This record gives sequence, C-alpha cells and structure tokens, in this order.
Amino acid sequence: MNDSRHPGIDAYIDRLPEWQQEICRDLRSLIHEAEPAIEETIKRTDRPYFVLDGTVCALLAAKDHVNLFLYDGAIVPDPEGIISAGHDNQTARTVAFRRDEPINRPALLAMLRQIVANNRAGGWRKLKAAASRSEGR
Repeated sequence: MNDSRHPGIDAYIDRLPEWQQEICRDLRSLIHEAEPAIEETIKRTDRPYFVLDGTVCALLAAKDHVNLFLYDGAIVPDPEGIISAGHDNQTARTVAFRRDEPINRPALLAMLRQIVANNRAGGWRKLKAAASRSEGR
C-alpha cells in the first residue's frame, strides 16, 4: 500500500463497532491491493473515499452492514452477482457486507481493477458516451 493512508479514514473506522472495523479494514486493504496507487480522502465531512483519476469507491457503515459504493456508472460487469443495490443507478452501485459474511475477494478485486482502468481511460461517463455514439451509427 502506498503512504496515502488518510487519518480521517482511521478516525472513521475507529468509531465503529469492532465487527464493522474489521470489515472496513479488510475492504481498505483489498482496495489498495486492487491498485496500490489509489489515494484515500475524506468527502462530505467524514466519509472515506478512494480515488485515482476519479472516484473509485467509498465506505459507509450502516446499522447492520457496511456498504462499499462502487463508482462505475453501472458499466463494470458483475458476473458473480456481488452488487446488492443500485443496479440501475447512474453513478454508483453498492455491495453490502454483513457481520460474519465472507468477502468475495476475487470478484471485488476484478471490479475495482476495472473501475480504475475505466477511470484511467477517461471515466465511466466518457466511456458510456462513446458507447452511445457508437451504437447510434
């Protein structure tokens, strides 16, 4: 992992119940495994975001789970069906992680790496616009 650990993300995680802390730390590690150049930041006062040439994902703890928002404009394939909400969302989809449920690491790594690749190619908005133009030919 690069040296871009944001102390605000540490503070966010440290406030959570222990089981959510564990999930968030696992996800944080997995995000950096997907792409070590991903940087951490805080948006909306205290929300953990992970960025590289655009937003990649964000964490949000809820009462009974932790959400990982994937900012992909719903263009990254989900062959293993790990997306739990936002299937038709124009900006982000959600993967929910509950206590004692395993993280599908291979599927999530693949999706995160594709989001990074899409960001490096100009972002999902640009890619969607290009796809729409080519369909209109």
